Amino acid sequence: MASKFQSRLVGTIILVAIGVIVLPDLLDGKKLHYQEEIASIPLKPELDSEVERFEILDPIEDQVALPDSPVTAVDTAPVEQGAEKGTQKLTTTTRPVIEKNDYQDSAWIIQLMALKNAENAKTVVADLQKRGYQAHTKQENSFTRVIIGPDVSKSKLEKQLVELEKITGAKGQLLKFKPINP
Repeated sequence: MASKFQSRLVGTIILVAIGVIVLPDLLDGKKLHYQEEIASIPLKPELDSEVERFEILDPIEDQVALPDSPVTAVDTAPVEQGAEKGTQKLTTTTRPVIEKNDYQDSAWIIQLMALKNAENAKTVVADLQKRGYQAHTKQENSFTRVIIGPDVSKSKLEKQLVELEKITGAKGQLLKFKPINP
């Protein structure tokens, strides 16, 4: 048999549980259910019957000449209207474009070292390439030169020169890159 205290304790627990579960629903009053309105996405957009029309204009030739740049001259002959209505004849003359490389003197390289053993140079280049440097070898007479670059940023290569001296122990030289004779 259960003692009076135990039966009162169980009864109290049951009443508290019913109060926690049922009372909030009873005291809530009239419940309002909110339903979100969801707008459906149309499968095909509806187009207005009036579509904008754009007029395509013919290009206009400018007669302004920039310094050191060729100009295309356009000569327009008078409009000849013969049997066909609205035909025009245009004659054009063009001058050849002169190639000019302004970037020829703006690139730089680092000549890191010159080694007699080509295998050692290739090993150094492979190590530098693994570290993310743009390293190459150049064979000259009995030497193999290790070159970093070319790059257009001189300051970037100057920073790399300090890093390379720490890595390899060799003091390199910063030189201008000549693409005709690299």
